[in-house]
Amino acid sequence: MILPGGAYQVYLAPRPVDFRKGHAGSALVVQTVLGRDPYSGAIFVFRSKRGDRIKILVWDQTGLVLVYKHLEGGQFQWPRPADGVIRLTPAQFTALFEGLDWRAVRPERRRQPKRAG
Repeated sequence: MILPGGAYQVYLAPRPVDFRKGHAGSALVVQTVLGRDPYSGAIFVFRSKRGDRIKILVWDQTGLVLVYKHLEGGQFQWPRPADGVIRLTPAQFTALFEGLDWRAVRPERRRQPKRAG
C-alpha cells in the first residue's frame, strides 16, 4: 500500500508512454526503458502524451498494481522529455498525484535538538 511518509522509492519516466499497455507491458517498459526492476517494490510513474493522465505501477509483494488517473481540467506537471529516470521523494509524489507542481516541494531542513527538555 502507498502511504504518506512511507519509505519507498518513486521513479518518474520522463518521456510519455503508450497507455494501451497493461501490467506486463508497463513492467517491460520499466525494465527496458528505465533500467529498473519492476518487482522491487518501487513506484513507477508514467504520463500520457497529452499530459492529463498518469499510470502508476507498483509491486505489492502479491502482484503488480496498476493505477490510472485522469486529471480533469488540467495537466500533470512534468519535466522536459529527457533520457533516464527521475527520482521523486514521497512528498513530491503526493503533490504530483494531486495535480500540484511537485517541483516546488522541497524538504525542510530540520535542526537536531541540542538537548532534551
